[in-house]
Amino acid sequence: MLQLFNSVKGFMLLLFLVTTSLSFAQKTFQLDAKPQLKISGTSSLHDWDMVSEIATGKLDATFEGNKITAIKSLVVEMPAESIKSGKNGMDKNAYKALKTNQFKTVKFDLKSASKNADGTWNFTGTFAIAGVTKSVTLKIKETAVSGQSVFEGTYAFKLTDYDITPPTALMGTVKTGNDVKISFTVKFK
Repeated sequence: MLQLFNSVKGFMLLLFLVTTSLSFAQKTFQLDAKPQLKISGTSSLHDWDMVSEIATGKLDATFEGNKITAIKSLVVEMPAESIKSGKNGMDKNAYKALKTNQFKTVKFDLKSASKNADGTWNFTGTFAIAGVTKSVTLKIKETAVSGQSVFEGTYAFKLTDYDITPPTALMGTVKTGNDVKISFTVKFK
């Protein structure tokens, strides 16, 4: 009788371990080929936007069903000179300000993630821009679409926070504002 009890107990333990590992799966995803990254700001002449659809990234997350329950790591890296305004002169001024001759990428590296009651996430990590790395906390909206995890958010900061001198044009008569915002929608699949 004791042997039968131990066999049943062993089987139940094995069944529990198998079903638990099936319902909580660790997955690694790569960033989709066309992220939407936009930098917005102002100048003494007009508001401006620069966009990039080039970046690389990786997400390691734990899923229950099709929902993310925990995020182990997330990194997104964008070539600094992939940011385009559609105006060659503005792009050159931006690249000079970002010191792209020395610092080729803009990078976000997640350090921790916590899910809020409303389903959004708080991502705490570092942003590296123009050779300066700062700790940031971002509120991120996450949705699941066709087997992809989509993250949307914004990051507002001052250029001078990253030791970037706001660019000027036309011998200083046009001045870029110090406040900028990065808006992003990235898909991992």
